[in-house]
Amino acid sequence: MSAAVLLLAFVTAQRLGELVLARRNTARLMAQGAVEIAPGHYPAIVLLHAGWLATLWWFGWSTEVVPLWLALYGLLQLLRIWTLASLGARWTTRIILLPGAPLVRRGPYRWVSHPNYLVVIGEIAVLPLALGLPNLALVFSLLNGLVLAVRIRAEAKGLSASAG
Repeated sequence: MSAAVLLLAFVTAQRLGELVLARRNTARLMAQGAVEIAPGHYPAIVLLHAGWLATLWWFGWSTEVVPLWLALYGLLQLLRIWTLASLGARWTTRIILLPGAPLVRRGPYRWVSHPNYLVVIGEIAVLPLALGLPNLALVFSLLNGLVLAVRIRAEAKGLSASAG
């Protein structure tokens, strides 16, 4: 099995596992009285990420893996794990706010408001580059930027409303 197939299989399994974790965390938070903010953009996020992964499989399964970009992708995974661990049971793929709960200020959240988004921005660009697909890195980075602009604005509005 090629390195590209192993890498793509790892990322696919990781994303599927994260969806299971996010669904469990979302259900737990909603049971505690949490509310979802701006769910209308969520299908666009799902479509973007599914399209990104499917496109990587389509064009990247037989490519050579570029070691430098793979190493950077590995560093992004360490930041991903740190971010998820810092949020714990509050990490989801949706914008879920638990009234009265303080903002998380540990881990990378001590320095950056949205470390998970930084990881995703990096991954969307770096994984295609690791597979020698710079055009896909550019296209999906632009699409991701559009979706994140909507999401971050919605999240900031929801957080400020819950704080005020």
